[in-house]
Amino acid sequence: MIDLQYETLIVDHASGVTTITLNRPDRLNAFDAAMTAELNDALVRFDADDDTRAIVVTGAGRAFSAGADVSGSRPPGSDANDAADEDASSGSGQVEPPRLRPWELRTPIIAAINGAAVGMGITYPMMWDIRIAAEDAKMGFVFTRRGLVPEGNASWLLPRLVGAGVALELLISGRMFDGSEAQRIGLVSRAVPREQVLDAATELAIDIATNTAPATVAVTKKMMYRYLEDGDRWAARRQELEMFGWARRQADAVEGVKSFLEKRPPAWTGTSVDDLPDGWR
Repeated sequence: MIDLQYETLIVDHASGVTTITLNRPDRLNAFDAAMTAELNDALVRFDADDDTRAIVVTGAGRAFSAGADVSGSRPPGSDANDAADEDASSGSGQVEPPRLRPWELRTPIIAAINGAAVGMGITYPMMWDIRIAAEDAKMGFVFTRRGLVPEGNASWLLPRLVGAGVALELLISGRMFDGSEAQRIGLVSRAVPREQVLDAATELAIDIATNTAPATVAVTKKMMYRYLEDGDRWAARRQELEMFGWARRQADAVEGVKSFLEKRPPAWTGTSVDDLPDGWR
């Protein structure tokens, strides 16, 4: 397990799961340049760590993230500390957008959205793999309400997650919605009481870390995102069959069946770092 120390993040590791906590609670975990760079660095480094089978990202305090930190340049009357209670701040052009492509990483990333998530605070976790939110967490793509257009790949990805009609409403209106609605429309996979968010995300992460084969999880994730962009269904089907054949030839396929029949936890030997097929690393 690698040991990393950051100024704006808290990092913990247990049971194959690395938990990263955005740690600027006095600013409702708004992204400044330092936290953006540190989070990107942490995701890349833990993605290359064989001891990390899943990554959970959450926020310290009462918010997940109030978006981009615009302290010192915000319009009058729009205090970032309102983010957990009112129609809150967002991506404002003050923070350089993340250059990292989280969908190209091999390790599953789970967002534990424990509170307000607006602007960059929702577009960034939207680029991750799984989102679990507090039922009362306030979210919003509030860019048009700040005289901006959506960022964080939202105009491409949101219609694919929730459908074009709902995406147009959310992006054009910039209105706020809560975690329960986010679950209904498919933006998050689960909405739970606020005090259960991190536990629910961690439980899922441990299940992935314990019971799924690292190499096939990495390929499954990469296939999913690759085919989101590829309109050729039959080409995807052929490639999927190729990957299925590759997986069947791996030792983990034997171990998966054997551990199931013997009713014991699997002992995987393949890794997501070194044991992927050519073209999928």
